[in-house]
Amino acid sequence: MYNALITDTIMNWLLLIIAGLFEVAFAFCLGKAQHSQGSLAVWWYAGFLAALSLSMGLLVKATQTLPMGTAYAVWTGIGAVGTTIVGIIVFKEPATFWRIFFLFTLISSIVGLKAVSH
Repeated sequence: MYNALITDTIMNWLLLIIAGLFEVAFAFCLGKAQHSQGSLAVWWYAGFLAALSLSMGLLVKATQTLPMGTAYAVWTGIGAVGTTIVGIIVFKEPATFWRIFFLFTLISSIVGLKAVSH
């Protein structure tokens, strides 16, 4: 039984990471939709809704064994870090020193929360 709980917990951490990546995907789709017109924009909005649904569904599943506060913080952190990186690379947003500095402090906080969660 103990091994099953550990396996479930590890699986739910993986699902949480995937949920965070889908959060990045829905932010990306939203950004692309805002820069598109007509039927192309509709497809990007459809991608947004699909990624949003998958992200939320996986977050719900992950919180079955993970602490809600930690899971939510990690999920939003992955989304924030990933979306910032996508913004810099894809949408040509500025990569200033302070933006990168605070991005690393956010990553450190996410790793710290994972480290102290049971």
